[in-house]
Amino acid sequence: MRGIGVIAALIAAGPAWAEMATELNGPESFESIEVEEERSVALFEEMLKVIEHPRCLNCHPVNGGPTQGDAMEPHNPPVIRGEADFGAPGMFCTTCHGTENVAFATGDGSIPGHEPWQLAPVSMGWVGLSGAEICAQLKDPERNGGKDMAALHEHMAEDGLVGWGWHPGEGRTPVPGSQELFGEVVQAWIDTGAACPSN
Repeated sequence: MRGIGVIAALIAAGPAWAEMATELNGPESFESIEVEEERSVALFEEMLKVIEHPRCLNCHPVNGGPTQGDAMEPHNPPVIRGEADFGAPGMFCTTCHGTENVAFATGDGSIPGHEPWQLAPVSMGWVGLSGAEICAQLKDPERNGGKDMAALHEHMAEDGLVGWGWHPGEGRTPVPGSQELFGEVVQAWIDTGAACPSN
């Protein structure tokens, strides 16, 4: 099982996970795979290093509200999604989350921030799903906000809230690689047919 089970196992592994989390291979690493569909699947599995990272999964829950931290613990204080993915009236995400990360004044850590700060829609919840299920979601305009492949690439490669994952503030492990490199992997996946894994 991918997703949260894999992340939990990696966290339990300790420093080895942190080392692995800094690695994201570029498209050139997959050029030796001669069958295009197999190369496309391999590229998507590389994308999962970012998509299934706690920085992304924390804001892509299937049920309930967000989680937080590398261990994906329940959000503290407790919050709910609300009608527009911005939290409940009187306790919107922006009540605590500003336009940029804010370091704690009393010790290590920070409050994450970006404009806007919000949960992904329920239709794009990923926690506990297989790579095949996540891939199908990403490609489905009825669930991904009406995005075609070009718009999906733009979202992954240029959107600032996605980009926050590489600059998450003190006390959080960034997603591997860089947004630019991730965008190159996404484009290579699209160029090879945007194939999905079988499970």
